[in-house]
Amino acid sequence: MILSIESSCDDSSVAVTEIATGKLLFHKKISQESDHAKYGGVVPELAARLHATALPGILEQTRSYFPGLKAVAVTNAPGLAVTLVEGVTMAKALSISLNLPLIGVNHLHGHIYSLFLEKETLFPMTILLVSGGHTQVINAQGYKDFSIVAQTMDDSFGESFDKVAKMLGLGYPGGPIVEAYAKSGDENRFDFTVPLGNSGKIAFSYSGLKNQVRLQIEALGDLTKQDQCDICASFQRVATAHLLQKLKKIFKNGTIKDFAIVGGASANLYLREKIDALCSAFGATLHLAPLAYCSDNAAMIGRCAIDAYRRSDFTPMEELVSAPKSAI
Repeated sequence: MILSIESSCDDSSVAVTEIATGKLLFHKKISQESDHAKYGGVVPELAARLHATALPGILEQTRSYFPGLKAVAVTNAPGLAVTLVEGVTMAKALSISLNLPLIGVNHLHGHIYSLFLEKETLFPMTILLVSGGHTQVINAQGYKDFSIVAQTMDDSFGESFDKVAKMLGLGYPGGPIVEAYAKSGDENRFDFTVPLGNSGKIAFSYSGLKNQVRLQIEALGDLTKQDQCDICASFQRVATAHLLQKLKKIFKNGTIKDFAIVGGASANLYLREKIDALCSAFGATLHLAPLAYCSDNAAMIGRCAIDAYRRSDFTPMEELVSAPKSAI
């Protein structure tokens, strides 16, 4: 078995995965959302302190698996420096005390492997990664054989939802709140402009759309509940239309048999519905991670670590360092 640890942002998570079958034997995640909500976003130092308390508590529940462990895996990049180090330090301590090899896992690779929980890997595949920190289209050819086809030039898809929710005073995290409000809104009330709509460039941008929302909120003045719902619905429609417009260009430029959405924002059901229709139009199969494993979790880190273990792709102790910024 492999024990895996995730602490890249504000979710403390530990998992145990069976190497031979990929079966998830143990998984627990403690969210810090309620602790950060009062600040309107994640406070790194607070997140680190909460990890320092939560991770040992979860780990204690995995002691019965220790005799069967063959490796310890941990997210070491990218993420918040002060939170990554909590997981990395725990992984190193376990490696020394249990005499086990270490596997450092790129957090973005983990999101890709969330597609393969308790399944065999499937490559090649084209993947849209949408989260609070990233918006990327990735060409995945195999284990660690990933290349970026397109990415955001400024803000991410998930971050834009958080910022719109904050501007509307709806709370944190914004993604689920905006999606919920949008269900009761008129998505055609506000004619926001689709970013890069007249550009042939295959890239993403959300800073301008956020500014359009801000200006609309200021123009309306005192907002009613229906105003908030209509803004959320209109924003969500245009934010998704932007993705679809650029994805259509990518689909037209090559034959895509298998397509997937991963990352925390991939839990958005409106987005899933629209991309499902896009894949159907181009004859591609859409692959989705289970909703419970779209956001940060140790299960996806453990699944990625299985492929690393099978290749003896271990990380030397001195090389396992937390790297806040890292490419796919």
